[in-house]
Amino acid sequence: MGYLAFDNRNADMLFQVVSRRYEKKSLVLTTNLAFKDWPTVFPNASCATALIDRVIHHADVITIEGTSYRRREAEIAAAERKTPGKKGKKTSDLGGKTEAEACTARCAARLSSTFS
Repeated sequence: MGYLAFDNRNADMLFQVVSRRYEKKSLVLTTNLAFKDWPTVFPNASCATALIDRVIHHADVITIEGTSYRRREAEIAAAERKTPGKKGKKTSDLGGKTEAEACTARCAARLSSTFS
């Protein structure tokens, strides 16, 4: 959530999904917005408040901080276009992995330690 605003119909549909799963099934949501910013995406603040209430009740909220993996990949790709021949080159300081592989391994290790 967060890139485009929801119209009334889509906001209602998301609310129905969350409501039907509330206290019955698991739900995983990802967003680039803090909860305080959700009213900017939904048609009205009461809809956002009700949705947040159901989402965070009994929830484990995990905040991932750091640099954007996609942004870093885009910057690497742009640099490679300027200097051809280095695409996917593995570096010794990353244990023989590309930067993307090393980043994925670090993220997996963090998530693993969070849930153990």
